[in-house]
Order: sequence, then structure tokens, then C-alpha cells
Amino acid sequence: MRKVVLGGLILIAGAIILSPVVAAFDFDPLPGDIAFRIADVQVKIPVAYSLCASLGLALFYKIMKR
Repeated sequence: MRKVVLGGLILIAGAIILSPVVAAFDFDPLPGDIAFRIADVQVKIPVAYSLCASLGLALFYKIMKR
């Protein structure tokens, strides 16, 4: 159980770290992405893309670790 929780926390941390990188590519938003506008500034937080990128990198790391 502890490994699952730790894995989930690592996945979420990776998504937070990768969010600015994914946002720089300006993909179309997916369901689950957060977008809001404050005055003249629009903020997009690509949650779904970041989670997918984090999961992909985690799988790549696990494969390369073997």
C-alpha cells in the first residue's frame, strides 16, 4: 500500500514539474485541464497532458532501470 501511495505522489509531483514544459507546446485542452482568465492574463494548467507525460517518463525510467 505504501508503494502505491508513494508512486501516486511521485506521479503528481512529476505532473506539477512538467506542467510548464507541456504548456509551452500550446496543445489543445483536454478534459481535466484548468484554464482561467484574470484581467488580461489567461492562465492554462495542462493537468491531463502533464499526468500523461509524467506517466510516460516514469514507465521509461522503470524500463531503463532493468
